[in-house]
Amino acid sequence: MTSHEQTPVPDELKNNVEVTTFAKLLSPLFSGIYNWGRTRSMWPMGFGLACCAIEMMVSQSARFDLSRFGMELMRPSPRQADLMIVAGTVTKKMLPQVVRLYNQMPEPKYVISMGACATSGGPFKEGYNVVSGVDKFIPVDVYVPGCPPRPEALLYGILQLYEKLDGQKISTSPWYSNKEFPEIPVPLLGPDLIDLRSVSNDTPQPETATVPPTNQT
Repeated sequence: MTSHEQTPVPDELKNNVEVTTFAKLLSPLFSGIYNWGRTRSMWPMGFGLACCAIEMMVSQSARFDLSRFGMELMRPSPRQADLMIVAGTVTKKMLPQVVRLYNQMPEPKYVISMGACATSGGPFKEGYNVVSGVDKFIPVDVYVPGCPPRPEALLYGILQLYEKLDGQKISTSPWYSNKEFPEIPVPLLGPDLIDLRSVSNDTPQPETATVPPTNQT
């Protein structure tokens, strides 16, 4: 058999085996299968910040059953998580840890902002120690409003995230390209929160006086 000839597929396996090429693999059909597999095996990271985390925990109970969507595993490690659910008030003291956990998650990764506090600061927006929106520091894909939102609202937000994933293609996925994903600088907590992205690296240098040479005899 020459190298360009293909082994015929038996009739009993034609409905179970797909002989494909790389070009066909990038087609919308296989992108749909690829996205279906990702959405049905998305693992959230198991951490919570405030009362919205209780509603997130309830969504794992038998009444709402996140396992129906392949999300029964909430991973304790960001290295094994695909989804970050920011559930609760983000204080300035906690924000550096949230950004650090986001940086440790592998690509592709997604973020759901759950509740008014994570989205905009909520009733604590004018507080001196509360960040008025986690999207000021990490990108957010879906916002779930409410104070706190019920588990049904979180389920709806997850389904909206699935719709976003269904529109992605293998051929245009940035995590399969040579594109680099730089880490988000972790904010510094001092007298106030310092965003290193807004700090300029160009520090003014002191001017040096030029002394004219003197004639030495």
